[in-house]
Amino acid sequence: MPRYNRVLVKLSGEALAGSGGSGVDPASLARVADEVLSVRNLGVQVAVVVGGGNYFRGRMADGWGISRAEADNIGMLGTIMNALMLRGALTARTDIDVRVMTAVPIQSVAEPFIRLRAMHHLDRGMIVLLAGGIGQPYVTTDYPAVQRALELDADVLLVAKRGVDGVYDSDPRENPAAVRYTQLTYDEALAVGVRVMDTSAFVLANEQDLTMHVFDVAAASVMRRICQGEELGTRISPKL
Repeated sequence: MPRYNRVLVKLSGEALAGSGGSGVDPASLARVADEVLSVRNLGVQVAVVVGGGNYFRGRMADGWGISRAEADNIGMLGTIMNALMLRGALTARTDIDVRVMTAVPIQSVAEPFIRLRAMHHLDRGMIVLLAGGIGQPYVTTDYPAVQRALELDADVLLVAKRGVDGVYDSDPRENPAAVRYTQLTYDEALAVGVRVMDTSAFVLANEQDLTMHVFDVAAASVMRRICQGEELGTRISPKL
């Protein structure tokens, strides 16, 4: 039996981009779809918050000479594009119903996010892809991932990162001697300046007793093995 009944996966846009860093790489999209399905096939209810950084980020606003609010709106549309791509990849692999729900109304291609409806979809065994952040600028998808996990009564937040297999005491890409933490409390993570997610997301998760696992999205079967009880990547919790 899996240790979690309902999970929310926080998936960055870069996870779909592969080595190219932008757009969507078919092989990366296929791998992510397979990983999500491997968790769902355990009998675990799965929701996914999708980022859009492979298309556009709000912090790119200055370089384009546009306002941050406008840039964030563009980024929210990028998350919807990614969710639709992921839905396509999933529906090509399974008969399980896959629903895209957005915080930004776009009824011709997705449902609006309604908390009770999303929970009903999960209870019926559907995979729910959540796009558009929370529908407001000046917020990355980190905070909405925690918020949606809490709204949907998820047992855990699975944070899929690209190119790093957990939380380290320093940047492993710059320091070969960097040490990976197997577990941390949120207070410890904030004290050492962990930058896996926005501070606001950490604070909310800590206040509401939400545990998260940070792992490498490219590592095969890690998401499934975490749900089966293995301690992979880094677990961050309110208390050890």
